[in-house]
Amino acid sequence: MAAPAVPVQNPTVSFWRTMVHPIDDQRTTSKLPDTVDVIVIGAGYAGISVMHHMLELAQNKDIPMPSILLLEAREACSGATGRNGGHLKPDVCGMATAVARNYGLDAAIECARFEQQHVSALKELIESEDIDCDLILTRCIDVFLDETFLNETRDKLAELKRKDVSMMSAIQTLSGTKAEQVSGVKGAKGCITYPAGHLHPYKLLMHLLSKALDMGVNLQTHTCVKHVTTTPDDDGYATVTTDRGKVRAKQIVYATNAYTAALLPELKDKIIPVRGTCCRIVPKTSTAVLKNSCTIRRSSIDSEYLVPLLDGSLVVGGGRVKYYHNKAEWYDNVADDELMRGTHPHFDGYMQRHFHGWEDSEAETQEIWTGIMGHSADGVPFVGNLPDRPNQFIIAGFSGHGMPQAYLAAKGLASMIIEGASFHDTKLPKVFEASTKRLKNPVNLVLQNWQDWRVSVSPKL
Repeated sequence: MAAPAVPVQNPTVSFWRTMVHPIDDQRTTSKLPDTVDVIVIGAGYAGISVMHHMLELAQNKDIPMPSILLLEAREACSGATGRNGGHLKPDVCGMATAVARNYGLDAAIECARFEQQHVSALKELIESEDIDCDLILTRCIDVFLDETFLNETRDKLAELKRKDVSMMSAIQTLSGTKAEQVSGVKGAKGCITYPAGHLHPYKLLMHLLSKALDMGVNLQTHTCVKHVTTTPDDDGYATVTTDRGKVRAKQIVYATNAYTAALLPELKDKIIPVRGTCCRIVPKTSTAVLKNSCTIRRSSIDSEYLVPLLDGSLVVGGGRVKYYHNKAEWYDNVADDELMRGTHPHFDGYMQRHFHGWEDSEAETQEIWTGIMGHSADGVPFVGNLPDRPNQFIIAGFSGHGMPQAYLAAKGLASMIIEGASFHDTKLPKVFEASTKRLKNPVNLVLQNWQDWRVSVSPKL
């Protein structure tokens, strides 16, 4: 079996990274420091958010500011954060219903509330710091092309509503002709709408990173971590070995998402690298407009999301139907330096095929890129203290859904690091806790869902 992989060099270029920030590949110091208080591994959404909240917490609570070293194997925000759709979407149709199925309704409500809080939390952050990151608050429209799948989702949402009406009050469900009229999607059987947002993820995180550097954080890009000692030495330090030397730290944060198993072998098959595709589609006529963000759902595993940008273009992610049958193409694969087979033709003419009013738009794919997600085997992120690794913490495994999860998960984790709070004290969803029980759980929903799909389509293969 091949060793768990680290980020490859020269990845495909995402739209978000076509204009990079001056600190994109910065090294604050020419050499690594000998010792620091905290090392954060991974300069993406999770790692930068943890750092932001640690600094803010120390400042607000008048706690001595920790020395922080941020290590990144490539450039800042060059992984999933700089390659996603920027969709700030609390996923009541997908994530909440999946959690309800696997963990019960109470857990689903807890997770759904947590995701909903991200829209207002990020709005408050962006407005209070005047961050230029193209935040738009909108209503996301989940469009269902399969009536059976629509009815199954409605039934699960009805159960959630019976448990907590207040949480579901902003959700609207439409059927038949109205669904097609509201969504603009041809053949829509129904749609479900709810508050959401979208933004430029790279701009947001680079703003927070710049602020952290001004407060004394040491950023070291192009520095790949090779090994971390499991237990602290007699002085209470763990040793982090990189391709540029060693550093000792009192606390370690793994914000490594898809690449976690390379440093934490106990998470092999618990957080799995999964390849995906995003693109930007540009119409040639100004009459073709998508007003709301949208997810087109054919089944629980076959969907695309669409995010309208301020210039009238769209970021579209998905295309799984073109490669999902070939497990090696997407499962445990970190090759974001190449495009996935069949995805470019899938997006050519996509808007013309699926949306009313776009037939004469001449919309075409301008950029297309590959990203690597860290899919959790049990369907929820790993957050908190790592079992059997004193003073080491994890925030990873967001399964391609980190935008409405990572920021406040990072706030909870920062409290654990800076204040010594327990996981229970943070009020994070209970199912997120990185427990020994989860590490021993043999379930792999990523493969299980794939195998179920293969059975369902076997006559067509």
